[in-house]
Amino acid sequence: MLKVSHVYKYFDDQCVNNDICLELREGEIFGLLGPNGAGKTTLMRMLATVTSPDRGEILLNGEPLTYKHVPLIGYMPEERGLYRKMSVVDQLLYFAELKGLSRSMAKIHVKKWLQRLDIIHWADKKMEELSKGMAQKIQFISTILHEPKFLILDEPFSGFDPVNADMVKDLIIELKNAGTTILFSTHRMDNVEELCHRLAIIHEGHKVLDGSISEVRQSHFRNEYDLSFAEAVVLPAHFNRAPGDSNSSNSLRVTLTENQTDKDLLDWAYGTQQLKSFGAYLPTMHEIFISKVSKQ
Repeated sequence: MLKVSHVYKYFDDQCVNNDICLELREGEIFGLLGPNGAGKTTLMRMLATVTSPDRGEILLNGEPLTYKHVPLIGYMPEERGLYRKMSVVDQLLYFAELKGLSRSMAKIHVKKWLQRLDIIHWADKKMEELSKGMAQKIQFISTILHEPKFLILDEPFSGFDPVNADMVKDLIIELKNAGTTILFSTHRMDNVEELCHRLAIIHEGHKVLDGSISEVRQSHFRNEYDLSFAEAVVLPAHFNRAPGDSNSSNSLRVTLTENQTDKDLLDWAYGTQQLKSFGAYLPTMHEIFISKVSKQ
């Protein structure tokens, strides 16, 4: 659905996005990750037509991305943009009409989403009267009420308690299942593993990794294995505990050397007659993120 080809963006002499290439498929959730200052926000603003690439091309459904595509796009930036003196309903109607909905259709959509998120009784309140979490709900509604085909979410769970965060996660999955393509940026790697199909990591303007969650984790396998036992066991000296492994003798994480195989480890573990489970350990996205950014 969306193709980013060799995109560059400069601010004065600084290259903020350097030869970025991405492809997003219809109906998937794609994670855009990176440390602060990596260039994520600049890229998302180009995808939302707020600004344009200095070099390269962005295609939406095979067409060069232009302002005419704005009604197809929903963008929820990390820095929220709500008018404190406006009422909730007036604010949402205003944003809906900006996205091309008629007044009558905007009223239908606003009422539906206020009811859906159980805040219809706050419709006439001014934004300044709302809590941070409540305002976040309004920001989310304003992003999706025109039913965009391409949705950009930058830290969408910021300010939500666990109950509301789960509710928004369910809505994101629902939108994905309905065919919406979603670009999702966050620093919470657990949310990435839970929601995203594929991802890319950007660091200092460069893309340093991309692929599916499973592919990325498999490619960073470190020859480590997790074992658990019914009773405490002593690990033979020729096997090495993985860095950071706990001191428990009932569960072990072992790093094999080049001369050792998983069969060697399994043969020993099975021989203890206490083995309960055995499996390869794949690094989490948190570990992979730290590793890629630190190496760069």
